[in-house]
Amino acid sequence: MLSKLFVCLLAAGALIAADKQYKPGEYDLYKAAADDLGASNFAKTLTDLDAWKQKFPQSDYADDRQLLYVHTYAGLNQPAKTVDAAAELLAKDVDATLGNPGNVVTFLFKTVVAIQQVPEPTPAEVATADKAAHLLLTYDKKPDNITAEAWNQARTQAQTAARGALVYMAIQPGTQAIKKNDCPAAESSLTKALRDYPDSAQAAWYLGVAQLCLFKTQPDKASPAIYELARAAVVDPAKGLVDPKWQRETVDPYLEKTYNKYHGVDPEGLKSLKEMAAASALPPAGFKIASAADIAHDKELQFEKSNPQLALWMKIKAALSESNGEQYFESQLKDANVPQLKGALVSAKPACHPKELTVAIGQEEPAEITLKLDKPLTGKPQAHAEFQWQGVPTAFTSSPFMLTMETETAKIEGLKVAACTTARAPARKRR
Repeated sequence: MLSKLFVCLLAAGALIAADKQYKPGEYDLYKAAADDLGASNFAKTLTDLDAWKQKFPQSDYADDRQLLYVHTYAGLNQPAKTVDAAAELLAKDVDATLGNPGNVVTFLFKTVVAIQQVPEPTPAEVATADKAAHLLLTYDKKPDNITAEAWNQARTQAQTAARGALVYMAIQPGTQAIKKNDCPAAESSLTKALRDYPDSAQAAWYLGVAQLCLFKTQPDKASPAIYELARAAVVDPAKGLVDPKWQRETVDPYLEKTYNKYHGVDPEGLKSLKEMAAASALPPAGFKIASAADIAHDKELQFEKSNPQLALWMKIKAALSESNGEQYFESQLKDANVPQLKGALVSAKPACHPKELTVAIGQEEPAEITLKLDKPLTGKPQAHAEFQWQGVPTAFTSSPFMLTMETETAKIEGLKVAACTTARAPARKRR
């Protein structure tokens, strides 16, 4: 709709301008360019314009011609040249230069659309498009030949394009820094962009990407990075100026994958994160998502607090079970005073008044520890009974796994011992 409006009003404006005069033969060159543009024959239009400019470099219609260049480059999908061509007109009063609101709106619209298609805009191009975008955001002069309803639709479309251009230019330094792997610069630039445009889904997305880059060397960047991915996933796509399909098919799956990898599968936690991100563009101070390692560590600490003896044995056994377990035993464990352990009796040698006990850590485990006592027990220990002891490791074999410890009977606690019974000799038969 805007392109048709432009062609109509440009032709009329050029023909009726009272303060302009065509030089002999100039009108035919103008008309050829205007006709070809109206037919969307952009390559021929460019040839026409170049011929016109070459023959009449000084013209009362130089601004009209420059406007034709803007629309021709836009039609040829040459966005950088579109913006560059627009710079000359934006250096002037566009209302006075272009003659009517229809020309102004279409010119500004084409400029802000073009900048969003330039992969790496120059500072000059950014300055040109920035001026066009701010003018377009506030432009409120309705063209005479369209209805109020059509004008409202066109103005909404134009303002959306202007906001999109401003956001695009704001995030460009950050996205370029990401490409150069300058993650700190990217984070700084994109944080500013998101503060300036808190509804931008793309600013949140690229900030999350930059912080994930920093996470490689700065673990504390994981939480804000995942937060920004969540923000990009849940922000209103109309306000965020993005396609909801991109959020649904790209952002949301990547968020879930990243969150699960870092934190662990937790649908309720992810849901809560999205709700928080929907309310604010940036996370609150001190925001932290517990990592899977954090959660495992907390569980380990809780386990150690609740089961200190079992936790100690698990650490000792894990170290002994490594490929260098025997070296660990000789260098760190042998002859050391090990804190109190707890286990269950598997066997006693001899069964009565034993000086050697085999012990399992846990009722269902095979015997893994042999206790050599300083003196015999006073009776027969109860089979499978749990007890505690403190001892000193003196020997170790990895296959079969067996740790030998020496302990004093006085350092054994909780082992039930019954009196030994003497078997009676069989009675003699009477003759």
